[in-house]
Amino acid sequence: MDTTVPGHSRGEPSEDGPVPSGEQPQGAQPASAEPLTGDERAELERLRAETAGLQHPGEAPAPVRARRGRWRAPVAAVLIVLGCVLAPVAVVGVWSANQVSDTSRYVANVEPLVHNPAVQNALTDKLTIEISRHLNVTGYVNQAATLLSGKGLPRVGRLLQTFAPSVASAVTGFIHSAVHKIVTSPRFARAWVQLNLIAHRQLVKALSGQGGGAVSVSNGQVVIDLAPFIAVVKADLAARGFTLVNSLPVIHPTFALFSARELVKAQTGYRLANNLKIVLPILALLLLGAGVYVARGHRRALIGAGLGFAASMLVLGAALTIFRGIYLNSVPASVLPSDAAAVLFDTLVRFLREALRTLLVVGLVVAAGAFFTGPSVTAVGARSGVRRGMAWLRSRGDQAGVSAGPAGRWTYAHRRGLRIAAVALAAVVFVFWGRPTPLVVILIAVLLLIVLGLIELIGRPPAPAATAPATAD
Repeated sequence: MDTTVPGHSRGEPSEDGPVPSGEQPQGAQPASAEPLTGDERAELERLRAETAGLQHPGEAPAPVRARRGRWRAPVAAVLIVLGCVLAPVAVVGVWSANQVSDTSRYVANVEPLVHNPAVQNALTDKLTIEISRHLNVTGYVNQAATLLSGKGLPRVGRLLQTFAPSVASAVTGFIHSAVHKIVTSPRFARAWVQLNLIAHRQLVKALSGQGGGAVSVSNGQVVIDLAPFIAVVKADLAARGFTLVNSLPVIHPTFALFSARELVKAQTGYRLANNLKIVLPILALLLLGAGVYVARGHRRALIGAGLGFAASMLVLGAALTIFRGIYLNSVPASVLPSDAAAVLFDTLVRFLREALRTLLVVGLVVAAGAFFTGPSVTAVGARSGVRRGMAWLRSRGDQAGVSAGPAGRWTYAHRRGLRIAAVALAAVVFVFWGRPTPLVVILIAVLLLIVLGLIELIGRPPAPAATAPATAD
């Protein structure tokens, strides 16, 4: 039986289906009838099935195509979840590594501590106690009383011995007042910065397990040696006429910076984070990007990735808050006053908190951008409102005689590339900003919206070609 259609090449179905025998279209030229091969007949049936599917869109798609795409959604979800879980780990790893690998970042982190009243009071108390203990004023008074008694002045000696505690207390008060003035002076602040510059490498040794230096580990605490500050105080007291401090031996009191209760775990985690500080952020971004790429709906996956990324930063912020309470409860008041411990913790993690706030805003901006470029009613309405506003501005410009001319037509023709370039430029600015803050992210997003609006405003579609009126024959 001949299944070919006159006027069509073999194996190509006509739009109206097979033509019955004896019913040739008007003007069609007869063609030689040749039977279809098995492969040709199978191809013909496949094309007919696809045509029927297009004519009846309500019918279910072919099961083969459905089975081919079933893996994409779960795989994309797993990749995005893994990226969101890894993101806070990457942030903490980079922050931990920067504290010991970037001297300027470390000094910028600890420099404000010396200006905080709680830390100044703690340093004053610590230095006063150490100086008074090694000075032993009571012992000097008792020696003077014994000397006076031996020279025939026993009553004076006994009187001086009676007032020895009061004299020691008065001297201690004088030392405390003088030390507080020194600690709050610009000179001490400069010494604090210089010491931390020198001690930065020693902090690396402490966290890497090498120990030694001005910063070390003692009794489960990471401490800083106060001997250089003792030297500053001694010189200042001697200049004020209190030359008794020159008899002090070289002493090395310490001041706790933060708890190292789980120091072994912290050192292991530090070494791992320092080794992976580049790998972790890249891996997190690759997982998120791969999840968006694999997903069948890229825009919806990008919205989910942005919101998940922002949620992971919220989890990190909550974890920091919980850990802060644990840390403050673990520091004995004899080691560090609670107010000073709180200041130390908040100061040391302030860059980490700033980073997570910045990344939180980035995630929300990405999710919002993906949403408002989508097909939802809200997104379409927002874009339509922007277009109407731009059209109104263009019409006002036309009325005022302002026109973009050829530049407007060129912008309209290349609007897609210009939009992509604007988004890419915003991303590059964010990456190379250095230390962006949430305000910087918002500023970049606002500037990007302004640039996209200008592209929409300047772009002018070419004027439609005028059609000549039809002439009667």
